Amino acid sequence: MERDACSLHVCAVRKGDAAMKQYAVLDIGGTAIKYGRATEDGRFLEKGWRPTLAQEEGRDGIVRKVIAIVHELGQRGELAGVAIDTAGIVKPGFAGEIVFAGEASFPGYSGTKLAALVTEATGLPCCLENDVNAAALGEYWQGAAKGASSVFMATVGTGLGGCFLLDGNVWHGAGHSAGELGFLRLHGEKRILEELASTRALIREASFTHHMSPAELSGEQIFLWAQQGDEDAMLAIHDMAAAIAEGLSAICCLLNPEVIVLGGGVMAQREMLQPIIEQQLDILVMPAMRAGTRLEFARLGNDAGMLGALYAFLQADAKQAQ
Repeated sequence: MERDACSLHVCAVRKGDAAMKQYAVLDIGGTAIKYGRATEDGRFLEKGWRPTLAQEEGRDGIVRKVIAIVHELGQRGELAGVAIDTAGIVKPGFAGEIVFAGEASFPGYSGTKLAALVTEATGLPCCLENDVNAAALGEYWQGAAKGASSVFMATVGTGLGGCFLLDGNVWHGAGHSAGELGFLRLHGEKRILEELASTRALIREASFTHHMSPAELSGEQIFLWAQQGDEDAMLAIHDMAAAIAEGLSAICCLLNPEVIVLGGGVMAQREMLQPIIEQQLDILVMPAMRAGTRLEFARLGNDAGMLGALYAFLQADAKQAQ
């Protein structure tokens, strides 16, 4: 994405939308801030994005952009609140703040009381949630895990994230970091799971066997090679999928969820990945523990985080009103 790049798409208006409450919804990622204006039932009236530029502009740049986006959305419709999901360990809710974010990717972001800053600047209540947690809530509300009593969602990208939902509520943990599947320590090794179960690991292995720099490769290229019969590419994909399954086997044993949802860009390759993951789970998890858990692939794409952030806002608002 170029520095000045941005995009806005206005969605078709449905009869009755105007009568519903409208919310600004934002998804803050390392590359882009995706945003939209949505009704209380999760229908988008408009969507857009702009580059995050966190490394170049730091924490103040992110806060400035978020506030500007909310103001812009408010000019096109009266807003009842702001729902945000973001990378990092997050203290959730209307007093939400960034507990920790990697300094290399998000300089100065740790400790940011983002919800309070947005409320102070806009006069609107603002609810904050972690990005993976929000994606899980989105899939529970309107996607692959709709109505499930217990859900574990794993998102596979350059890293490996996770979230556990029980009766539609995020299990945040004592330090707001529950579900971080990628940081499981591998037995007898100094490595963690996401060093094997991620697109970064996939690219690292494929680049080695193809005598290329990782910077020259993408996950899409590796899957294309595999579809063309490249055995080294197929092995790299199998190794990544098997490592993902190993992490999920621990989830099956510990949590026994009704549904495991797999998300992240690489999961668009469902036809190739699902048979490997299912087969490995059948090997690693005893049948009595495996029988009640089904594997699903995320359905909401880039909208999952924003919809989940809105759902978290509605949950927190209802709880506050009790």
